[in-house]
Amino acid sequence: MFLQINLYRPPSKFRTMKKDYDEKVVNLVRSGSRLHRYFRGRWWHPVKKEHQQNNCLVVFFFMLFVGALVFAGWINESIFSVDSYPKSILTSRKTRRPEYPLKCNQNQTQCPGNYPTAYNPISRGGSSAPTCPDYFRWIQEDLRPWRETGITREMVEKGRRTAHFRVLIVSGKVYVESYRKSLQTRDTFTLWGILQLVRWYPGRLPDLELLFDCDDRPVVQERDFRGSNAGPPPLFRYCGDDWSLDIVLPDWSFWGWAETNIKPWQMVLKDIKEGNKRTKWKDRVPYAYWRGNPFVSPTRGSLMTCNVSDNNDWNTRLYVQDWVQQSRQGYNETNLEDQCTHRYKIYVEGWAWSVSEKYIIACNSPTLYIKSSFYDFLVRGMLPLKNYWPIDDNEKCKSVKFAVEWGNNHTDKAEEIGEAGSKFIHEDLKMEYVYDYMFHLLNEYAKLLKFNVTIPKGAVEICSETLACPTNGVWRKFMVDSMVTSPTDTSPCTLHPYDPTFLETFLEKKGNLTRQVEMWEKEYWEKHDKKQ
Repeated sequence: MFLQINLYRPPSKFRTMKKDYDEKVVNLVRSGSRLHRYFRGRWWHPVKKEHQQNNCLVVFFFMLFVGALVFAGWINESIFSVDSYPKSILTSRKTRRPEYPLKCNQNQTQCPGNYPTAYNPISRGGSSAPTCPDYFRWIQEDLRPWRETGITREMVEKGRRTAHFRVLIVSGKVYVESYRKSLQTRDTFTLWGILQLVRWYPGRLPDLELLFDCDDRPVVQERDFRGSNAGPPPLFRYCGDDWSLDIVLPDWSFWGWAETNIKPWQMVLKDIKEGNKRTKWKDRVPYAYWRGNPFVSPTRGSLMTCNVSDNNDWNTRLYVQDWVQQSRQGYNETNLEDQCTHRYKIYVEGWAWSVSEKYIIACNSPTLYIKSSFYDFLVRGMLPLKNYWPIDDNEKCKSVKFAVEWGNNHTDKAEEIGEAGSKFIHEDLKMEYVYDYMFHLLNEYAKLLKFNVTIPKGAVEICSETLACPTNGVWRKFMVDSMVTSPTDTSPCTLHPYDPTFLETFLEKKGNLTRQVEMWEKEYWEKHDKKQ
């Protein structure tokens, strides 16, 4: 009987009985009865000795019965509290948000139209949304070239020459006009990410229009848009550099990189977090580790000369990643969570920035970050000696060797750098913040548009179904795994006001810390050479 009460929640027809019973219990508690005095720590009137055993059994079964009702949710346990009874008779139960999973049918060119067009946010754990991480400050800086003039239709069309597609958001719906195919499925998963943003914050994005270039290197050179030729195209892509004006948006791999079997970011992040627990940092292999394709850029090729050999040991363990071979073997050596085994991880750019950056820094080991000409949207919020260790691109081997020597002789500090970098990735680069970055960037961009957004004849509406349903295999799996099935119940983080002086101070601090490392390195090698 009691087991049934514990496991069974009463149907609606018994709720009236429940209410009546609750009221009787409350009245009993309020009434100063002996039972009430018992719960308040006062003993009952003495009973005759021959009846003590029967009374104990009665009390025992009564308490067991009441406990069963409390567990089943019929009675709020607070009515028996010494200090707070009775706050509420019935417990409130939070309703679960409805979900809208992928809905495929024979007509996969049509969007279902059943997804919410608005949402009611609840702030993240407080009365106001949290402040965005500092790397969000670069949003306004990326849009600075158009801050005074705004963005005209003519400016946008200048980017048509290299763009892969045009994206429009009109009345909460997404439209795309495609121009050329990207490498692998970068374009598809970039569009998928934008669609998930719209599902994450339905009804919150204004009408807008943008052009996107899926290639690696930035193309909008600042020097080409001065004087009479001012008005650069606001072209979006995955990375930028100090000489270009391309607008940086999170890359496609946050929703999965199917061609290399790298899962969506929220899944990878959990896997790496578990991988970090396998081996304590001080028990890891005391060398610098890198695995990748060395043939995509000269700087990677030169890094391979730093590998351990019969003549030199630069404190490195470097491995060539053959993606073709791995695809044949089922990617059994590419699990990112299995690569957090060395005390130090090396980051080196590819043809431009590298997708591997976030996976490397997340590993709880100090990242030896080889100086790069390119940046993505997140690295601009990181500091040397706090989140990573800077490596001289011109003297890679000597710079890496010194970094490992320094870390192995200052293990507490080195471990602290690794943990801070990993914390930055795991906390400030959660998928919620990826969507927040996209949300704020597109909102700020839309404020600058000086023309009415209209759907061109060549554009078609897209949604999760039109992208995912025609696919199969790992491409479909990663889309389903990364799909937003319900609007968020939180508000976006609060964007910092535009403050150029903060960015100037940050860059100055970054430069000073890098020079500090360079000075230590120079002193180390001067002493080393004198001993030779």
